[in-house]
Formats: sequence, C-alpha cells, structure tokens
Amino acid sequence: VSAAAIGIFWVSSARRIWIFRARMLCDDVLGRSLFSRKQREAESAPGWKLFGKVPLRESPPKNSKTIQQEGNPGNLTSVSTPNLLSSGEYETKVSKSGQSPSLPAQGRRKNLEFEPLSTTALILEDRPANLPAKSEEEAQRHRQEYDEMVAEAKKRELKEAQKKKKQMKERFKQEESIANAMVVWNNEILPNWESMRGTRRVRDLWWQGLPPNVRGKVWSLAIGNELNITSDLYEIFLSRAKERWKSFRETGSEMESDADSADRESSLDLIKLDISRTFPPLFIFQKGGPYHDLLHSLLGAYTCYRPDVGYVQGMSFIAAVLILNLEEADAFIAFANLLNKPCQMVFFRVDHELMLKYFAAFEVFFEENLPRLFNHFKSSNLTPDLYLIDWIFTLYTKSLPLDVACRVWDVFCRDGEEFLFRTGLGILRLYEEVLLQMDFIHIAQFLTRLPEDMLSERLFSCIANTQMISGNRKWIQVISCVRCYSDQPVEFVCL
Repeated sequence: VSAAAIGIFWVSSARRIWIFRARMLCDDVLGRSLFSRKQREAESAPGWKLFGKVPLRESPPKNSKTIQQEGNPGNLTSVSTPNLLSSGEYETKVSKSGQSPSLPAQGRRKNLEFEPLSTTALILEDRPANLPAKSEEEAQRHRQEYDEMVAEAKKRELKEAQKKKKQMKERFKQEESIANAMVVWNNEILPNWESMRGTRRVRDLWWQGLPPNVRGKVWSLAIGNELNITSDLYEIFLSRAKERWKSFRETGSEMESDADSADRESSLDLIKLDISRTFPPLFIFQKGGPYHDLLHSLLGAYTCYRPDVGYVQGMSFIAAVLILNLEEADAFIAFANLLNKPCQMVFFRVDHELMLKYFAAFEVFFEENLPRLFNHFKSSNLTPDLYLIDWIFTLYTKSLPLDVACRVWDVFCRDGEEFLFRTGLGILRLYEEVLLQMDFIHIAQFLTRLPEDMLSERLFSCIANTQMISGNRKWIQVISCVRCYSDQPVEFVCL
C-alpha cells in the first residue's frame, strides 16, 4: 500500500473518531440535562396536570409519577381515570403514601347508583420547584376550582348514565309490548280477521304499530286482492319482462312499432337506474345486494302487467318496503293492488286535474289545523305540490326514517288515503315552529328530507291532534265537493 493511501486512511479514521467523540459529548450533556430536569420535576411538588381518557393497556396501571418519568417533560399527561378523587381524598392519600396515588379499583364508589365514565379533569398539584411557588390564596382558589370541575364532571356523567338507563328501560318496555302484541295478533286477531278487524280493540292495537313479524301479513290482508292476481300470473308477467330485457340487451334498444309507442313497457330500462337510488344506506337493493334482482323482477313484472301505467319514479321505494315484509309473489300482489287504489292511480298516472283536487282538499284542512303556518306558506308562495308529490309518490318511505314510515303504512292500510294527508299535516305540526323561521328554499329542502332522528311517538302524537273535519265535512266529502283551478282559489260546489 502506498504512503499516500495510508495517509488518507489515517485522516479519514481520525475524522470519524472526532465526530464520534463529539456526538458522545453532546448526548452526555443533553442526557444529563434532560434526566436531571425529569428528576427535579418528579421530586418537586407537582403542578396542574391535565388527565384524559386513553385506550386501556395490558400493562399494570401506573400512577402519575411513574408516567411522568417515562418521558413527558411537559405538564400534560394522559391516563385513564375511572374514578376521580376529590382534593381532600387526594391530599389524604398523598400524606399517607408520600407519592401520587395509584388508580383506585373499579367499583370503589358504593354511594353512587351509576359508575361514572372516564373523565377529562384537572388533578390538583403544586408547581415544579423551578417555578415560583403558589401563594396561599392562589392555591386555595385552584383547589376550589378543582373541586368544582370534578363535581361538575361527576354530575354530568351521572346524568348521562341515568339517561342511558332510561333509554334502555324504554327499549325493554317497547320490546315486551311488541312481544305481547305479536301473541295477540297471531292467536286472536289473524285467525278471526274478518270479524275482528273493525273492533275498537284491534284498531287501538293497529294505531300503536304492528309487530314486525305480522306486519306483512296484516298489510296484505288490509290491502286485499281486488285484482285477483295469482302467483302464476306473476310468473307470466315476470317471464315477459325477462324476454324484453333480453331483447334490449341484444339490440341495445327496445324496438317498438308506432302503434306501441305509448306502451310504457319501454320503461323497463329506467328501472335499473332507479333501483340504485332506493334506500342506498341499506346497501341491499343496489347491484350485488341480496334484494337487487328481486326488486328488479317485481318492478319489471308490474310494467308488463300495467303498460298503461308503466314504471314511474318512486315505485321502487314502495316495492322495496313490501319486499322487506312479504314473499316475492305476495309482495307483487300487494304492490299491484296498492297502486290500483284511487289516490295512487291519480298520482302515478299523473292526472293533473285530480291531483289539483287533492292538493286543494289538503289546503282546506291545512288552514283549519295550522292557520299560522298556512299563512306563512302562502306568503312564501309555497304550494302543496312542492312537498306532497314526493310524499305521496313514495308513501313517505323516502322522506321519513324507515321505521317511522312503516308505522305510517300500518295505519294507512287501516284508514286509507285520508291518513296519508293527515300524516302530512302531522309532520307540518311537528315542525311548525322550525318552519315558521324558514324561507321558501329552506322549507322545500327541509320537507324533502326530514330529520333522521324523528321519533314515531312524537309524530303520531301530532297526527292524533290533527282533525280531519272541516265545517262538519270529512275528508271524503271535502274531496268530492272541492273544485279548483290552477290559477284560482279553492271553492266548493256542494253543501
């Protein structure tokens, strides 16, 4: 090896040794400074430390001093505090042990009915030795603030625990009521349907909501089968729909003669688009979901069964609710008969003149029940068609939470079309004070998608307070007497 190479190697080695020694010196200085600071903080009287809730660890619980020594140089430390100590308890425990108290065992409080949750609270300690000591007045003020914070935290957590217990109690009560009602429906009412359906007892049970296990059966019986549709007839129209889908896939379009141009079976391809927008949060009707093909088949069969009506946007929501409660053929029979009711046929065939009559009759009862809100809507130029069309087309399944909508369906099957408009008035009554503060745009948006936290009990209380009588005339009398024009006020043509 040449002398030049040896010289280069010696210089490089010396530089590495110098850099290593410099790093060791820095680490030693910084390390002593850091650990001496930690030691001073650990030995000094503590200051204010913020304790918060963190995920539980598998390691044994540690006290605040141990956690402080593990490497949090600041005044903020996060631990789990299932039970908070008052300042008196804290000082007593410190004086006995000479150190911060370890976490008490769970279930320590015997005087509380509920065990409060972990809380973010302030643990009272003195300042570190490297800071000016607190005055007696300041220490006393901090101790008082600490006591107030802990008391408020305990009060808040106790209130939350009581609220949860009340909710659970109400839930158990509701489940017990549903179980008892299901026994009555299965053993007493359904076997004697024709003789008991109109009794006061059955109507009262109906109003309280049908048990989920009997809901589909009761809906099917209440809707009836005036069209005399059978399972075999459903299979026939389903086969026809599948043939048209096959033809559509092969040709890329549905071939129609001029004579069949009005045939609404051509709406089969529109079904696919609407199904994807049916109850999207459930993820069961979209492509790949368990009920996608079933919903597609039912709607396709109906478009072939009623080509004069075809598929209209909103039908998918009604069919989906029936599928959730009935078998496939029974759901189709109920669906076809339900859409054959006078009110549904008016809307799905878009009979403009008769739709105006329904809107006009609704306004009569709107003004009768909610005059302030009625005048507000009038001054805002908000007409019933802007929100009623969506409600009636989907029978509230799109606008209301699904469980609330099903309970509306329960009574709708009992009372008929009148209850649909009574429900609309109940919704307006429930949110009257909110709607009075809104303008045209916000009212329309609000009524299109109602709050998800709506409770059925509150809605039905408002519906019960809504009277469907105007001048001694019931709904059916008003709808038959009212005459309206799109550009004129409502007027009656009979006494």
